Amino acid sequence: MKLKIIDLFAGAGGFTLGFKQFKAGDKAVFDSVWANDFNKDATETYNANFGVHCTHGDIVSILEDPETVIPQADVVIGGPPCQGFSLLNRNRELDPRKALWLPFMDIVQRSGASVFIMENVPELLTSEEFKEIERVANDLGFTIRASKLIAANYGVAQVRTRAFIMGSKLADPENVFPPLRTHRDPRDKKALDLKLYKPNAQPWTTLREAIGDLDQPVGTEIRGEKGTNVLHFGRNPTPMSIQRYKAIPEQGMNRFDLFRLAPELTPQCWINKKSGGTDLFGRLWWDRPSVTIRTEFFKPEKGRYLHPEQNRPITHREAARIQAFPDDFVFKGSKTEIARQIGNAVAVGMAKTIAATVYEHFLLTQPEQTPVTNKRLNCEWQKRNHQPLIS
Repeated sequence: MKLKIIDLFAGAGGFTLGFKQFKAGDKAVFDSVWANDFNKDATETYNANFGVHCTHGDIVSILEDPETVIPQADVVIGGPPCQGFSLLNRNRELDPRKALWLPFMDIVQRSGASVFIMENVPELLTSEEFKEIERVANDLGFTIRASKLIAANYGVAQVRTRAFIMGSKLADPENVFPPLRTHRDPRDKKALDLKLYKPNAQPWTTLREAIGDLDQPVGTEIRGEKGTNVLHFGRNPTPMSIQRYKAIPEQGMNRFDLFRLAPELTPQCWINKKSGGTDLFGRLWWDRPSVTIRTEFFKPEKGRYLHPEQNRPITHREAARIQAFPDDFVFKGSKTEIARQIGNAVAVGMAKTIAATVYEHFLLTQPEQTPVTNKRLNCEWQKRNHQPLIS
């Protein structure tokens, strides 16, 4: 089975990459036929890695152009800009970007897709917009399921929580969604809910497993185009910043430890703010996954982005590794633009899990499946739901 995908608001292509990495046996399943992003550098990154079929431009204007032809596809994936729903956006009630799920659904309809996957911040699921998304999807013949998924539960070295919506015209997606977890938090001593995990779930992937083999960064600029060292560069911190780094040498320390140990080095605004922001100016832990990688991970004052041992923030290469991008993935643009692409991407490992889920859903809904395949799938369904799917 070969399935065609369209990736909207594609960015660097983390979502597409996860679908491309998924294989049934040793064969690739998903073929990307069209993509779009408003950011020129992100579009160039996408095209450098997947072939020149990502269109740069405003999706609304593209759809209004009578010359636009949306290719036929089986699956539409993407994450409409999430800032409109984010708790970090105080003006979210008036943010017009919330409406960009509408062109997403327009392309779902135009492409003839049977399945769509929409990714966004968790706040989406409790918003009025989610109710509208469900209503529009239902009107188009889709049944939807939604869930908050943590990337670390699927092998990514990052505790990144995102909302995923799966819509299908083939059947209720509850037969596969949300996907069973493959990894677990080893610190959670409670008995595992076997309905949520695959058998023999592994411990979370740690930061050490993701970046522990990297040497000290070299220089402060991008070097070349491909390879491990391309994005493994440092910064030029001020002497004051270096003193602050050295004042909190242990893993897990943060701005409160800085105030406790070196109040003379602590910014007045942090002294005045006695609550909240426990991750600000924090060091990561080697034996845990990273916190969520955002677009300004190179600024430790923005979050827990200090290296566990070295007196520096994490590098672009380390952030890309934490997002599960391979070292040979090509990024285009300035350092700031590449950081934005990394932080905005769907974690590649998470995307690969979603791809497997979509493929399983297509298999379960194909009437021409052989008896052997049907028997195997029915067994998996019984494990998950304790009831037969195929008689």
